[in-house]
Amino acid sequence: MSLVEKMDADVEIKSSAEKFHDVFSCRPHHVKNMTPDKIHGCDLHEGDFGKQGTIVNWTYTHDGEKKVAKELVEEIDDVNNSTTFKVIEGDLMKEYKLFRLTVKATAKGDGKEGSVVNWTLEYERMNHQIAQPNTLLDFLVNCTKDIDAHLQAN
Repeated sequence: MSLVEKMDADVEIKSSAEKFHDVFSCRPHHVKNMTPDKIHGCDLHEGDFGKQGTIVNWTYTHDGEKKVAKELVEEIDDVNNSTTFKVIEGDLMKEYKLFRLTVKATAKGDGKEGSVVNWTLEYERMNHQIAQPNTLLDFLVNCTKDIDAHLQAN
């Protein structure tokens, strides 16, 4: 029996969809400056920032613990302001067989009213005793708010 599941959350922001998308699609290494208490680094492992197929190493603090994730940039969709990352190594792989994160920003109205950022987590737990990644989704929502505040201030 397959344990593949999905969960998502929407976050309203003041920044434009394009500006927010640019952070994760082309400049993920800048996220550490926008939310330093949560994300400590995004280092290039292979490829080039802004390109599909690139592999990045994230360091972050989640649930009070320092963690790491090596992620493949699976897709960058500049038309729909969406970026998909697939975790290939790191702490999440201790509990999940599959972990994919998609971040998509959509303009509200004509775009002058800000945007809605949607985070979608697709994952397969090792077994039913593994917790749902609710706190990770909350973490991403809070990072989104920090990034938006930074983008608004600069």
